[in-house]
Amino acid sequence: MQKVAIGVSLIVLAALISPLAGAPGAPGHGHANFSAGEPGDRRRPAQVVQVIMREGVGKMMFIPDRLEIKKGDQVRFMLRNDGLLDHEFVLATTEENVKHAEEMKKNPDMEHDDPNARRVAPKRMTEIIWRFTKAGQFEFGCLIPGHREAGMTGIIIVK
Repeated sequence: MQKVAIGVSLIVLAALISPLAGAPGAPGHGHANFSAGEPGDRRRPAQVVQVIMREGVGKMMFIPDRLEIKKGDQVRFMLRNDGLLDHEFVLATTEENVKHAEEMKKNPDMEHDDPNARRVAPKRMTEIIWRFTKAGQFEFGCLIPGHREAGMTGIIIVK
């Protein structure tokens, strides 16, 4: 009987906390769904796209900063930080990224390790496998305070 009460209490607690965690699909928060598609399946074939993150003279950047993808395609983003600072790759709509970037200014130590977002330390690599199930224009951006403002955004067009 006690195990049931604990299980029910955890479910109730999760239900109470969940709305406070943020909008579904918002980077760094609860993920009921995502605006740019869904997490990919490692067992399925994927197009490999290497994205380099780095700083330049007075600018921060992704290379490439514009991609075109077919709806339904699965992509393995190989994220490589060639810079001297931590950077992030957060895949969402521009509106979601702008809103979350404001939250990051209040919590600059927040780190992303979500299906649609990763923080990458200098001289390190990681990956995101993503399936683009929705057509439209999406953004990948670095939401570390000051990085977006320094130009660290990119666009993905899904047709």
